[in-house]
Formats: sequence, C-alpha cells, structure tokens
Amino acid sequence: MASQVWRDLKADASRLEGVRISESERRIDILGGGMIAVRSAHYPDSLRGEGLDLAVLDEAAFMEPRVWPEIVRPMLATSRGRALFLSTPFGRNWFWEQYKLGLDDEVEEWASFHYTSASSPFIAREELRSIRRQTSEQVWRTEYLAEFDEDSGQVFRGLQATARPASVDGPEAGHVYVAGIDWGRHHDYTVIVIIDATAGRMVALDRFNAIGWSLQRGRLRALAAHWRPQVIWAEANSIGAPNIEALQDEGLPMRAFLTTAKSKSPLIESLALAIERGALNLLDDPVLLGELAGYRLERLPGGGYRYGAPPGGHDDTVIAAALAWYGVQFSGSPLAFA
Repeated sequence: MASQVWRDLKADASRLEGVRISESERRIDILGGGMIAVRSAHYPDSLRGEGLDLAVLDEAAFMEPRVWPEIVRPMLATSRGRALFLSTPFGRNWFWEQYKLGLDDEVEEWASFHYTSASSPFIAREELRSIRRQTSEQVWRTEYLAEFDEDSGQVFRGLQATARPASVDGPEAGHVYVAGIDWGRHHDYTVIVIIDATAGRMVALDRFNAIGWSLQRGRLRALAAHWRPQVIWAEANSIGAPNIEALQDEGLPMRAFLTTAKSKSPLIESLALAIERGALNLLDDPVLLGELAGYRLERLPGGGYRYGAPPGGHDDTVIAAALAWYGVQFSGSPLAFA
C-alpha cells in the first residue's frame, strides 16, 4: 500500500517546481521548507523520527494497535499536529475505539466521518449492484458499506433495529417511569437513564463529568422532578452509597445496587435479552449505541467470564441502562419479566 501511495504522490510532485524527490527515502522536500514522506507500518518502529504537522494513517484498522499511541502521537506532540485515520473497518478493534471518540460530543478534539462505496463518484452504480449480487453479506457490509462487524465477544446485538429518536419530552398520563444511574466524576461519566416501563422505551439520557457531587445530585433531582420515576436504581459501589443516602434524605425513591462479579452478569444479561427480544427501544444516541456495541464478554484463563468495556473504553451508559431496566422488572409494569 505504501508503494502505491508513493507512486501517486511522486507523479503529482514531479509536475511541480521547487521540489526534490528522494526515491530511497520516499520523501518529497518542498522549496521553502516542509516535506512529505511515505512510510510503511509493517515494522512500526521504523516510523519513529522527527516531529510532524500532519499524519495520515491509511488503512489504520490493519495497523498494530501501538502504532498510534506509542509512535505516531508522540511525533505530533510538539507541533500539536493533526492526524487523519482512513480505513476499511476490521472488526471492533482499536480503530473502532478511535472512531467512537469522534461520535462523542464531550470529546471536542475528535471528529468521525462515515462513507460507503456509494458515496464515491468513481464507482458506477451498476457496478455496485453487480457486486452486491455476488458478494456475501459480511463482505458487503464491511468492504462496501464500511460497517464495523460484530464478533463473538459482543454482548448486545440488533442495536440499530431497536434504536429510536426521542419521541416525547415529558411523562405521559398513566405511564410508569424508572431510572438508573451510574456514578462517575473525572475519567468516568455519571449517566442517568430514564425508561418508560409502560411503553418499553428509553426516553431520556443525561451524561456528564468533571462536576462536584452536589451538582450531580442536583441534575438527578431536576430530571426526577420532570419525569417522576417510580424508583431510581443507583450503583452503590464506592461514592455511590453516600450519594444515595443524601438523595433518600431529600425524598427521592433511591434504591442501592451493589455491583459484584456475581450480580453484574444477570444485570447485563437481562438488558441484552430485552434488546434482543425488542422489549426495549433505545434512544438513538451515538455514545449509548457505541458503548453497547463495544461491550464485551471475555473468557478468563480460569474458565470464567467477565463483562466489561474494551481497554480504554467506557461503559457508563451501559450500566445506567441496565440498572434502569432492572427497575422495570420490579415496577409492576406489564413489560416486566424476571
């Protein structure tokens, strides 16, 4: 791939004045300063070198995960340079995690874009139709629709089929509402999820971090005053317990859930089953859907299993949604099931 990119760049540069082309180094020096170089990531450590203003990682998903954080990003630090990641998806690997950052409104320095083969002006529509007839579903979705395929470790499936935009902005008469909250402050996020237990749909999601506990409780109080949930299930681990006690003293219908290896499995599995059966419609929120899609079931060396987000990822919306659905099961709603 590096050889093809080099040939194309060299052909374009040869028509310009004031450039010097080094074939051995695959480098184009520009009159007045600046250069463009093409490198292969086949041997990642060969990429190390001087600082850069812009790095373009072509077919990034197929590079070793350490190429970006350990080698390329440090080369951009001095100049505060930019990076562009181009790739066909290759499962939900490190490239998928970078792509999700660009979908998160809270991460301002990243942006993500998605284009299918049909977006290209260089591919005829009849050619795509011919390819579609002769290509497997998995190859078509990955190579031509640029979709991140699901692998065997994925917990939540059929997410897009159950995702809906917000359709109501307040409680409906006769409906029962429940809430779930996962606490966070600095690296992690506090997430509050509201579910209409009567209709089987998520109606609200609030996600924030880097604010004090008093302000966090205030945001929960405001959301509860608006939706009037019958019960609010909150994670009691760590700082959760004193926050729950403070809110109970203020009259909120708080319930504590202690997350352990034993209690987490049925909590997550119940939410996964509700989504798979279509018993719960999710909000069409990119962060929520991204965290659910990235959530994994990992087999441990001793033979057991562990649920969790991939390294460096978040699961705050997952836990909040699971706690809210846990509340649905004990709400007395017709949708509730054990």
